[in-house]
Amino acid sequence: MSDPRIKNTADDENEIHEVADFEDAGRNIVTPVATFPAEVALVVVQTFAEIVRKAKTLRVATTPDVDGIVRSQTFEEGDVYMIEKPFDGFFADRYLMDFYDVGERGICSRMHLHTGLRFVRMMTGPDTRIRVSSLSPFEVNHVEGVTPFRPERFTDDLPDTRPGVHRPRYNVIVPPCSFMDMQIPRGVSHQFNAFGPHAVIDSVHPEESIEVFREQMSGFRMMAQTVFLAEESPDAATCAEVTVRPRA
Repeated sequence: MSDPRIKNTADDENEIHEVADFEDAGRNIVTPVATFPAEVALVVVQTFAEIVRKAKTLRVATTPDVDGIVRSQTFEEGDVYMIEKPFDGFFADRYLMDFYDVGERGICSRMHLHTGLRFVRMMTGPDTRIRVSSLSPFEVNHVEGVTPFRPERFTDDLPDTRPGVHRPRYNVIVPPCSFMDMQIPRGVSHQFNAFGPHAVIDSVHPEESIEVFREQMSGFRMMAQTVFLAEESPDAATCAEVTVRPRA
């Protein structure tokens, strides 16, 4: 028996599910990978970001190719570029994301989930952090003597919920000049917000073709493969690096 659909309307790019009754299908797992000297991290992050920015200006990346795929897309947290696409016999693809700076934009991204599992590598440069949030506690991989750092973690309340709705929000911080991996199971909530100018994600979607078929979507569009748990993007203060409404 195939997995049930997650979305109500397959191609809706702004489908909202009520957060009060939402339950994660699992938990996100994060793994600190490496830290780098500032000059090294800056070159790496800028190189990835430039690929996304260049694609955004080119017709070949912003119009459908022979398979109907538009490689340059825009998501809630930033601009994305599908650097590798699925093909017959291989169902995965790979995106690069160039993060918006929350401090410049003044709003946070919304808590959301995807119709398929994701594997992301978050990368930061100097003076930049990424706050990652979920409605379930994170599992953090740590191998003593190998794992390079222990990420900061804290819990606050999910902002902008309707009266009477209380949801704890679990958070982990990617520090400057660091790589951290995150495994996101299908249907598990998450929220990324970058503070600073140098933040990118290298994201592998191992079942992109399968989830498009399963949800009966008409194409490969990140926004249509997303379900949001809030109607509007909250103010930047609600996802600041310091907890806003700390919990005991």
